[in-house]
Amino acid sequence: MPEMRRGPAGDRDFPWWLVAVVVIGVVLFAAVLRDPVSRDVLMTLGQGVWTTVLVTLIAYASACVLGLMLALMAGSGSIVLRQISRFYVEVMRGIPIIVLLLYVAFVLAPALVALWNALGLPEARTRDFPLLWRAIIALVLAYAAFLAEVFRAGLQSVDVGQIEAGRALGLGRWHRFRFIVWPQALRVMLPPLGNDFVAMLKDSSLVSVLGVADITQLGKVLAAGNFRYFETYNVVALVYLSMTITLSLVLRRFERGRR
Repeated sequence: MPEMRRGPAGDRDFPWWLVAVVVIGVVLFAAVLRDPVSRDVLMTLGQGVWTTVLVTLIAYASACVLGLMLALMAGSGSIVLRQISRFYVEVMRGIPIIVLLLYVAFVLAPALVALWNALGLPEARTRDFPLLWRAIIALVLAYAAFLAEVFRAGLQSVDVGQIEAGRALGLGRWHRFRFIVWPQALRVMLPPLGNDFVAMLKDSSLVSVLGVADITQLGKVLAAGNFRYFETYNVVALVYLSMTITLSLVLRRFERGRR
């Protein structure tokens, strides 16, 4: 059997795959710009790119905060906090994201509005709760469960002896976390965090089921109007592929800089 290359050895290979991707991408974009229908589709989808980026950035940043809180709860000395964290993670990981989107949009959002009104606050209506923010809340709730496991594994990867050494030197809990645990855990967590960021970008397309005007939704509307499904969805796929590959390369570069 051929010997498997591991670690940095594979990283030193010339990225022929990237050359192939760039060449194919240039050819495809040139073909899109030459075709009037595909060019119009691309121009329209450009409006949805900003919505996709906005949803991804806000949802991912919020999910990281909630996920880190859950991870810290999972490692706390309180059995109540540990059980709450485990309950949340297991339940949320067991619900498909599209189901959670629909639940948040049509069950949780009206319930929150009803609670708001019951508290005697200025009256609100469910229809005033933007679908964009319902979608973001759903993605935050879903991805926080996955990110919590990433944070938990990263924090637990730090050698206990180093934490004890910090305690022996008189460092408080926060300073041990800030100067000993977090820098080492971050190196372990960066690759899976990057993968989840790319996955969030792709899963943001699910918000189209709520009518949010992202790339996928605009593509659906265009295809329903011009009946040019082949050209329309080719451009949609090309836009997503360009975004995810670019993001993956940026994240890989950032990971190497943190080693």
